[in-house]
Amino acid sequence: MWEEPKQVSGGPGKRDQKPGMVPPPPGEESQIILLPPGWQSYLSPQGRRYYVNTTTNETTWERPSSSSGIPASPGPHRSSLPPTVNGYHAAGTPAHPPETAHMSVRKSTGDSQNLGSSSPGKKQNKENTITINCVTFPHPDTMPEQQLLKPTEWSYCDYFWADKKDPQGNGTMAGFELLLQKQLKGKQMQKEMSEFIRERIKIEEEYAKNLAKLSQNSLAAQEEGSLGEAWAQVKKSLADEAEVHLKFSAKLHSEVEKPLMNFRENFKKDMKKCEHHITDLRKQLASRHAAVEKARKALTERQRDLEIKTQQLEIKLSNKTEEDIKKARRKSTQAGDDLMRCVDLYNQAQSKWFEEMVTTTLELERLEAERVEMIRQHLCQYTQLRHETDMFNQSTVEPVDQLLRKVDPAKDRELWVREHKTGNIRPVDMEI
Repeated sequence: MWEEPKQVSGGPGKRDQKPGMVPPPPGEESQIILLPPGWQSYLSPQGRRYYVNTTTNETTWERPSSSSGIPASPGPHRSSLPPTVNGYHAAGTPAHPPETAHMSVRKSTGDSQNLGSSSPGKKQNKENTITINCVTFPHPDTMPEQQLLKPTEWSYCDYFWADKKDPQGNGTMAGFELLLQKQLKGKQMQKEMSEFIRERIKIEEEYAKNLAKLSQNSLAAQEEGSLGEAWAQVKKSLADEAEVHLKFSAKLHSEVEKPLMNFRENFKKDMKKCEHHITDLRKQLASRHAAVEKARKALTERQRDLEIKTQQLEIKLSNKTEEDIKKARRKSTQAGDDLMRCVDLYNQAQSKWFEEMVTTTLELERLEAERVEMIRQHLCQYTQLRHETDMFNQSTVEPVDQLLRKVDPAKDRELWVREHKTGNIRPVDMEI
């Protein structure tokens, strides 16, 4: 059952009224209206006064009679449920129950009759909330704009609350599911990057193997002189270059490929846990929403029954009709209590889902930033290793360049002649 409100809802700064006293309306500060014992008066968010019996927890829009302790005008205007106070029930639970439709509008009950009572001829207030796929949102036309949780940051926790239509036209996709797919896609891209580096390693290893093999080739091995020395150095540089590329491939494996493969190996498993948790909470929310709609339908039926019996009483007064009205009023009150309980459970489920959505989306945000930074650092390592490889390759050809600058055909000829000369005495003419 509803507990007595602790604060008047007419605006900030208003204190509890003493039992039996009604705050004077504006312009009538000097007037004090006495209420029967056990009754208190409050204001709804729309400024309309309602009355609470602190003994029976009944509420009514009609001022109680000072003689009997019941409302001055008879009729089904009492209930064990209070009107909404500043958008919340007096017990502290938001008074905005969702609707059953895929997209439905909720209306404030501040100026309508209380739950559990009939409300003929009463006009409901302007729409202030809207329910989409069992999630309740403020109505864009009547509610003030919400502040972002993390302004200027374009955070996931601010922009993925609604569902999105499936591009294939097969229904809708939850905002969290869209985020999850992005994370899994990022993980797949990371895997493909690792596979790319692995192919680069294979190329380096094959290249180094072929260089080493070529360096052992005997072609032009008989070249002599300074040119022969330069040619031998060319072949040696191939062996040195092969060693450089082997080291490059080994570092690529240990410093780039392996970290990419091992980073958050359990990422997909962790994402599945997050998905199942959020999905379960969303299912619970849908279940609570269905319970609210069932309770709302039951309340409508009880109110209709109470209204019919009240009309019958106006036509023909009888003890049997009065008993029927009392019974119908009790059932209507009980239906109102059931609806309030279902709404409370729904709001609790939505609050839990909301909290987990914020926590989980911020965690996805952190993990994504961590993944991107890790990949950036290892790609920087790749380029650094590549620069080092170029430097080492350059160092292998520097001796070749030095020897090529020393190639001197004349000096080579002198050395060769000295080693292989057969005599420097030239032939002369024969004499008679």
